[in-house]
Amino acid sequence: MLKLVNISKAYIQRGIVLDNLNLEVKEGDSIAVTGPSGSGKTTLMNINGSLDHPDSGDVIFRGKSITTLNSDESADYRNRNIGFVFQDHLLLPHLTVKENIILPLLASVLSGEEYKVREENAVKLMDRIGIAGLKDKYPFQISGGEAQRVTLVRALINNPSLLIADEPTGSLDATNAGILGKLLKELNDELGITLFVVTHSSDLASMMKIHLKFKDGKLIN
Repeated sequence: MLKLVNISKAYIQRGIVLDNLNLEVKEGDSIAVTGPSGSGKTTLMNINGSLDHPDSGDVIFRGKSITTLNSDESADYRNRNIGFVFQDHLLLPHLTVKENIILPLLASVLSGEEYKVREENAVKLMDRIGIAGLKDKYPFQISGGEAQRVTLVRALINNPSLLIADEPTGSLDATNAGILGKLLKELNDELGITLFVVTHSSDLASMMKIHLKFKDGKLIN
């Protein structure tokens, strides 16, 4: 599905972050990447999701390079193929839970029927994840664990084939972190969605099929 070929990335203040890195992600994989702060985990995630570009090397998604896409093409690629979950839920405070969830649909070119199907799917996912009763509440009225589950449904609303989660349990207590980690893996199994998780949590990493670690700008098993 996703192949990184000889990816390198450096910053003036930090030096080399990714050093001739190679990685192959297969359909349906669940991959955890761990490593110390500043080791390049988030940079790798951003390059996978076309939020950033490498200094050299190529990123190939289903046989096509994404490194040469312009900003509009990158946005379209992300909207069609990638779902993102971040440490901070980034919910808009003036919108209800349901309105926050369906927000990505407004950036998609959909027919009325396609919009209806995806909205109905969002309702089913809300029920599956246990937040159906929150649909009319606002972000300040729900807990942090509930907010991350809202973010998860929002990330899935456009039926992405790849879900990228950057420290998704970093702001949660142990109980809610366990709940969210279990949900991520269950959705990986049930929907066949490919899961790429960047985390400091050994518990979350252990739930994934593949666990990779950063060392000196490279990934090791």
